[in-house]
Amino acid sequence: MLLKEIITGLFQLYTLAIVVYCLMSWFPGALQTKFGMLLDRIVSPFLDLFHFIPPIFNIDFSPIIALVVLELVEQGLFFLLRILIG
Repeated sequence: MLLKEIITGLFQLYTLAIVVYCLMSWFPGALQTKFGMLLDRIVSPFLDLFHFIPPIFNIDFSPIIALVVLELVEQGLFFLLRILIG
């Protein structure tokens, strides 16, 4: 099914964007580049939803929770599509 492949590709692309954004945060100045600012505009609105989770030993686990929620949303969308399309 072509629709499922497109949706999967978009979710994988967004997941990759989140991972790259998190990795770039480890390097000083990386998020101030044009690519870093673009990623920030794309990823930050979603990640900001999870910043209520406090860091544990100065490690921010909110991106991991965000990735889990993103996966759950993707699976829920597929479930709805199966119900609607059949």
